[in-house]
Amino acid sequence: MKSEQRKAIQELIAILTDEHLTEIEVERNGFRIRIRRDVPVTSGAAPPPVSPAAPPPARMTDATVEAADSADADWSQFLTVTSPMVGTFYRSPSPEAECYVEEGSIVRKGQTLCVIEAMKLMNEIEAEADGRVVRVLVENGTGVEYGQRLFVIDPLPVV
Repeated sequence: MKSEQRKAIQELIAILTDEHLTEIEVERNGFRIRIRRDVPVTSGAAPPPVSPAAPPPARMTDATVEAADSADADWSQFLTVTSPMVGTFYRSPSPEAECYVEEGSIVRKGQTLCVIEAMKLMNEIEAEADGRVVRVLVENGTGVEYGQRLFVIDPLPVV
């Protein structure tokens, strides 16, 4: 692959990521490329709407953690954040920095959970809902595959 083609591919990936696109196709000087990424599918239902009179949400308990660890656990109560790409998983923006989140951390929708480095690009992975991190399933600095589970989040409303 020529360096100019490699550069064009990297630019397209950056556009795809920055603009939150799922597919882009370009043709230049007889070179045609289409890049597509699948939107990650999460398990679990969306949290139900909370009425003003609703009791406060349950706190993360040992039972919640055990349920997340159990092989026959009912995963429908949890939100599973999966990797949208193949790359290297990092829990912090740099080796010296603190982790974005820890087990037990409260997260808000859109909050950065980790970064995945793919083709020298750092891609922030964000929480898709408010909740509490029950488990971090990947070790820092390890490779991840498309669709691999990264985090388990209890999507209960956070007060």
